[in-house]
Amino acid sequence: MKKRIVVKVGSNVLTRKDGKLDVTRMSALVDQIAWLRKQDYEVILVSSGAMASGRGELKVSHDLDSVEQRQLFSAVGQVKLVGLYYDLFREFGIHVGQVLTMKENFQPGEQYRNQRACMTVMLENDVLPIVNENDTVSVTELMFTDNDELSGLIAQMMEADTLILLSNIDGIYTTHPDDPGAELISKVAPGRDLSDYIQPEKSAFGRGGMHSKYTTASKVSQAGIHVIIANGERENILIDLIERPEETPHTEFEI
Repeated sequence: MKKRIVVKVGSNVLTRKDGKLDVTRMSALVDQIAWLRKQDYEVILVSSGAMASGRGELKVSHDLDSVEQRQLFSAVGQVKLVGLYYDLFREFGIHVGQVLTMKENFQPGEQYRNQRACMTVMLENDVLPIVNENDTVSVTELMFTDNDELSGLIAQMMEADTLILLSNIDGIYTTHPDDPGAELISKVAPGRDLSDYIQPEKSAFGRGGMHSKYTTASKVSQAGIHVIIANGERENILIDLIERPEETPHTEFEI
């Protein structure tokens, strides 16, 4: 029986300091996901980066409000992002499919069933789903908090064994990660409250931050799914989490 993993890659992992896509890191993550599939894991990829991709592609000559920027850059960027994934995964003979979704699709009913059926038939036919929010339509109250929330809902919908949230730090610390006395919390027992340790700031290029990862991880682990927060900027992080978990810095929520 194959194990099913949802891997969420955040904007801060996929973007360089100038805000443009880091294609080298995308390529490294694709290599690792291809390795996971060879180890008989089913993988669903929830990927940010459409906004960064579009922003790097377009030079806009007039001012846009935040909603217009989001719609324009994500519409252009999503095409480029999935095109890059298509080319990178094709090197391994892996077929990919795009799933753009909205929060209302996770309400009980026909849309929920259709979305689950779509992703199920993709996995049954060895197609790797690449999931992102439909940013061209989802604005204001229709939006997910961020892709952490989306990945948690996907993990529960698809009854995943594990959800891996890749950030640009190793996990949850006892204080700010830059503080000399900060210690990484490697294991979180069921029901343990870590809210006193969570830093409030958002990520530089995304809408999330450690608070949203903690909220998602708490909910998803209560549903019986292992959740790992790890550093997507570390070389071979996905492989190391499988092969050398005790030696690899991360925060794991136990079930």
